[in-house]
Amino acid sequence: MNLGLLFLKVNTLGVITLSELDWITNHQSEFSRLDMALVIKIGRLMDSGVVEIDNRLPV
Repeated sequence: MNLGLLFLKVNTLGVITLSELDWITNHQSEFSRLDMALVIKIGRLMDSGVVEIDNRLPV
């Protein structure tokens, strides 16, 4: 998975899945400063209610 593509998807759809959040936390130590800025932006979008957590179970 690519954080830049994930950010664009989250920004476009307004939804992030629990598995995507899990991927972010598992790979956080590998991120550059720019990547961390994207993660912080995603967090702020979630806090403001623009991005919601999708908790549907996979089919």
